[in-house]
Amino acid sequence: MEEFDGEPTVTWIPGVNSQKKQMCFDWGPGEMLVCETSFNKKEKSEMVAGCPFIHIIRKDIDVYSKILRKLFNESHGIFVGLQRIEEELTGKSRKAQLVRVSKNYRSVIRACMEEMHQFAVADKDSAIGRQFSSQVSILSAMELIWNLCEILFIEVAPAGPLLLYLLDWVRLHVCEVDSLSADVLGSENPSKHESFWNLVTTLVLQGRLDEARQMLSKEADSNPTSAGMCRVLGDLMRTMPILSPGNTQTLTELELRWQHWHEECERHLQDGTFASNPHLESLCKVLLGDDAALLEHKELLSNWYHFLVTRLLYSQPTVKPMDLHLYAQSSLDLFLGGESSPEPLDNILMAAFEFDIHQVIKECSIALSNWWFVAHLTDLLDHCKLLQSHNLYFGSNMREFLLLEYASGLFAHHSLWQLGVDYCDHCPELGRVSLELHIERIPLTTEQKALKVLRVCEQRQMTEQVRSICKVLAMKAVRNNRLGSALSWSIRAKDAAFATLVSDRFLRDYCERGCFSDLDLIDNLGPAMMLSDRLTFLGKYREFHRLYGEKCFVDAASLLLSLMTSQIAPRSFWMTLLTDALPLLEQKQVIFSAEQTYELLRCLEDLTSGRPLCGEPDAQQLQDDDIETTKVEILRLALARNLARSVIKEGSLEGS
Repeated sequence: MEEFDGEPTVTWIPGVNSQKKQMCFDWGPGEMLVCETSFNKKEKSEMVAGCPFIHIIRKDIDVYSKILRKLFNESHGIFVGLQRIEEELTGKSRKAQLVRVSKNYRSVIRACMEEMHQFAVADKDSAIGRQFSSQVSILSAMELIWNLCEILFIEVAPAGPLLLYLLDWVRLHVCEVDSLSADVLGSENPSKHESFWNLVTTLVLQGRLDEARQMLSKEADSNPTSAGMCRVLGDLMRTMPILSPGNTQTLTELELRWQHWHEECERHLQDGTFASNPHLESLCKVLLGDDAALLEHKELLSNWYHFLVTRLLYSQPTVKPMDLHLYAQSSLDLFLGGESSPEPLDNILMAAFEFDIHQVIKECSIALSNWWFVAHLTDLLDHCKLLQSHNLYFGSNMREFLLLEYASGLFAHHSLWQLGVDYCDHCPELGRVSLELHIERIPLTTEQKALKVLRVCEQRQMTEQVRSICKVLAMKAVRNNRLGSALSWSIRAKDAAFATLVSDRFLRDYCERGCFSDLDLIDNLGPAMMLSDRLTFLGKYREFHRLYGEKCFVDAASLLLSLMTSQIAPRSFWMTLLTDALPLLEQKQVIFSAEQTYELLRCLEDLTSGRPLCGEPDAQQLQDDDIETTKVEILRLALARNLARSVIKEGSLEGS
């Protein structure tokens, strides 16, 4: 049966009253825009001024934290490295490598947490300082959960070594004892310090028995009456059997030795060996794993999972992984005592002790403020082959879903989007589609950023996205009157229509200014000029000017005539072309042949006869018509003279 989540939490927006005004909103790639409308809830009411602001609600604000950005950048490198070495991993080397990757992730979390803590201490009285402190708590919880998952799911520690890993886990995350030890040992007479016995008890609760014995020796030195009792208790601590990493004894041998040691502790307690010293008697009860004695030191244990590990250490040192959840649940119930209900962190840790990976991921997704943790943990667990059977009902697997959710938050950031690309690349089912959708929504604020986005698309053969980006950049360039850049982008997009539009702008500018801009680009169009007829004309027309400048008049004349007769030139530009022919018609030598001159005459007549008749013309139009009429007359005269010269020249050549 499908399990439904509870109702989502309500996000209050300051200054907005949804009880009185209707709200409108619009989703963006990484945020939502919310504003009040001009409509009141009641049908007949006066129009009153509302909230004049548009609120931006971001779904993942953590990407804007400078410190957390380091977490995202560092973990990205670990993630990509894991995907690359996956194929090379086999057997024991595979497990060792996965554990190493997990430790790398944890070291990144811890480094980020320590830096955040420094900022929190520096600004402890400000709102920003409190925000940093809150973030430190979240990062600490993340590392706590990750470390436990590493022990249970990646290390897969068996009975015996399991307890050693759990002890290290508690010691790493319950570290107040170190500062307490420094205070006590820094005093003139440590055994007389007010926190001396708290320190000894805490050391015993954490299984740091060698350090506890050293503290007891200080008590023995300063208090001769309790020296014998301290020595006996110290011997009990020293002889406590525990499975060390290099030890070859079996679990059965360890259990037998532990049972004898436990009986000896109980005998000393029953004989009243420590009856005259309540502190030492209490410590002996702790060594026996007595629940009531442990709960007397509840404030020193600080949390239920510390209580759990201490219970296991002194009552079930060879606990099996499959039995952990039983002890965890009873420890939680005993520690809370019905006075309070479990926190979200408690539920996550309990799910881990129950080996319910999917519940761990679900609870973390609800409790944590971003997708970084669940995305990377799920990916690592998936590489451990622990999530192969779990597919989501909408077609994706859990790993891909969480990685893509995390990547979507990165795409909302102005620079972290580049990390999001790699996460999409390593999602074989839906990563490509997700990348295509997000890449189109990246704001192209600068040309440098646009080139980065374009390179990403070209490397992945995302043709449609390349065209779309180039069109956007071409349009921006046109708006800024940067025609060379606009033409370059339209060619790169292979957009014939836009290339035609930009070519027309080039030609219009030429008509107004009498010269071309961006000559380097036009001179080196090459095969790109075939993209559209207008672009071809632009390139060829520029070639005509180059030939004319090099005094290759015959070639220039042939090219000019071919532009008109082949219909490549726009009809609106014919008069400009005919005007360009005038200097060639007036050359001393005959450039145009009689046949070519007839073609020019035909073009001139087609142009003049095809003009539409207008209504009543204004003064400006009359003036323009006079100029055009003058041009036509000059052209006709020049063409007639050239025709006569060419006929005479061609006739004399035939006669000779």
